[in-house]
Amino acid sequence: MTLEEQLSKIKRGTVEIISEEELITKLKSGRPLRVKLGVDPTSPDIHLGHTVVIEKLKTFQDLGHHVVFIIGDFTAKIGDPSGRSATRPTLGEEEILNNAKTYQEQVFKILDKEKTEVMFNSHWLYSLGLDGLLELAKHSTVAQMLARADFNQRYKEGNDITILEFLYPLLTSYDSVAVKSDVELGGTDQKFNLLMARKIQKDYGEPSQVAITMPILEGTDGIQKMSKSYGNYIGISEHPSEIFGKIMSISDELMYKYYLLITNENLDEIKKEHPKKMKQKLANIILTKFYSKNIAEQSEQEFEKVFSAKELPSNIEEFRISEKEMKLSELLVKSKLVTSKKEAERMIQQGGVKINEQKVSDDKVIKIENSILIQVGKRKFKKIIT
Repeated sequence: MTLEEQLSKIKRGTVEIISEEELITKLKSGRPLRVKLGVDPTSPDIHLGHTVVIEKLKTFQDLGHHVVFIIGDFTAKIGDPSGRSATRPTLGEEEILNNAKTYQEQVFKILDKEKTEVMFNSHWLYSLGLDGLLELAKHSTVAQMLARADFNQRYKEGNDITILEFLYPLLTSYDSVAVKSDVELGGTDQKFNLLMARKIQKDYGEPSQVAITMPILEGTDGIQKMSKSYGNYIGISEHPSEIFGKIMSISDELMYKYYLLITNENLDEIKKEHPKKMKQKLANIILTKFYSKNIAEQSEQEFEKVFSAKELPSNIEEFRISEKEMKLSELLVKSKLVTSKKEAERMIQQGGVKINEQKVSDDKVIKIENSILIQVGKRKFKKIIT
């Protein structure tokens, strides 16, 4: 593949390459580049928003470069302050390790496991020691830290910023020193951290890495970034019919952005077709990647049955309980139709809950005689059995 063809694939969907000239020089060297992505396992699941950067990592891997996937088990104890208006709560060791395990299982649905070097940054950050940490801390100033927008905003508003948070970008920068990174990928919210790593590498006598930033993917609402906390996420391990339905619910413009950032499809060709047809194709691409072609086809058939023909799904999951009656919000949480009581109450108030195909508008006590069918939103069904 020519240099121009490589650059075209690498540049697709990127926001910034700092700098493109440096990237070209590194590519011209002919050696496989060490391309780094660091993630903190602060939640148990990966959603499509996370895959934007992972897909770009896969692009480098397909071009023959060496991928270094760093799990920030050490830095997760601090929590990335990027874009935060307050200090993150501290995670426990067990929660971090459990999350790290699921990250490794899910990321290899995209990356080639045999060609990926997985490293935990506790390996070198624990051994850095107090002397090493003090040396690292000398390479940045309070003024430099306060220059980043999120810290500056918190400072102006009188909100706490811990010294520990100042250490975060320094520690992740040291990751780049430890693995001798040539290129690091991240979302636009990671620009400060990526640029700090370039400086730290130079200070430690190494060539500076190229920093590549990718857009932040909006969730199904098309407004806020994809996040489980916003309820607008599409998890790559969700039920296939749920993923299919969520993809079909997004706007046309957002669909084109999804195509650009998480597929290799020709966007000009996609825009020539009818949007509904292209959403179905997008859902098929995503489900084929994370499940299988057969499951993707089954999910499409199920979607057509439920939404076009207005029929009930063929296979409705059953949930057995011992109670004969229960408050509706509690039942929704217990049967895992929602993730919290707050979400349950919101769905009930908005008219998004049906029992035996009848809409329920208040959080009342539900009597369960043999079985009842509960529907939440357009895509979630469950048969409750006593």
